[in-house]
Amino acid sequence: MRIVFAATPDIALKSFKYFIDNPKYDVLALITQKAKNQNRGKKIIERNITKMAKENNIAVFEPDKISKDIEIIEKLRALNPDFIITFAFGQILSQEVIDIPKFGIINLHASLLPKYRGANPISQAIMDGCAYSGVTTMKTALELDAGDICLQEKIEITPNMNVIELMEKISDISPELLDKTLEGLYNSTLIPTKQNNDEATFTKKIKKEEKQIDWSMTALDLHNKIRAMYKINTNHTSYNNKLIQIIKTETVNINDGQTGEITSIAKDGIIVKCGFNSLKIISVKPEGKGEMKAYDWANGARITKGAFFK
Repeated sequence: MRIVFAATPDIALKSFKYFIDNPKYDVLALITQKAKNQNRGKKIIERNITKMAKENNIAVFEPDKISKDIEIIEKLRALNPDFIITFAFGQILSQEVIDIPKFGIINLHASLLPKYRGANPISQAIMDGCAYSGVTTMKTALELDAGDICLQEKIEITPNMNVIELMEKISDISPELLDKTLEGLYNSTLIPTKQNNDEATFTKKIKKEEKQIDWSMTALDLHNKIRAMYKINTNHTSYNNKLIQIIKTETVNINDGQTGEITSIAKDGIIVKCGFNSLKIISVKPEGKGEMKAYDWANGARITKGAFFK
């Protein structure tokens, strides 16, 4: 099967490598977003998926907007692919692009559609306290994540699982699900099913102001929010006018104290009163410093029981 792979972040690397190594497939090209400046020196660091393509002598296309890049569209037509696979590619496709592959464009979406359509399904499922998430392969249509469903696989979200751990699980199960999807469509043994649009829910990108911790929230809601944004859009609070990123937490059934008050300091973490119950902060990243245990930070900052976060 002749395929073009369209992806940008590292979550798609295992799937891309799977198709490169599988003799059933001929990977014709990679479509990806252009690398952006990664540090203050304005140095552009090449994406890992781009490096993988070049190491395997696979052509790389980096359109600003593929829907308007006539030259790349013509190159894709000339490649005559059976499928185009999209996996966190990050651009909207036009009907002109959708019509290029013989068997259609297959998108892997990181939720159990029609739930959690849109740009942020992985974090949103954790933030909402879901017990399960999953992955869906679907035939791409013009409407956002509304195409016919091919296959789905469920993933359990354990109470302390963070967004990176869920991403790793999605990355691990995606290659085989994509393989089964393409095989089934190619051999006409898989018939996609329409989504129930009445059950659709939507996600949005996390805004800057959402990263500020509101201690009036329940401990469970805060814990879900912190693990949903773990090391990607890290939540922060402030102490003595300095930002403190909260990295890892647990919930505890303690209702003593006032909202935002540090009610206990111990080696296994510091406990802060929330709107309901309390949050045990296990690790933090203080402004200008590296990640550390919350207990070590509290000792170094000479924080005492009864102090308040803002």
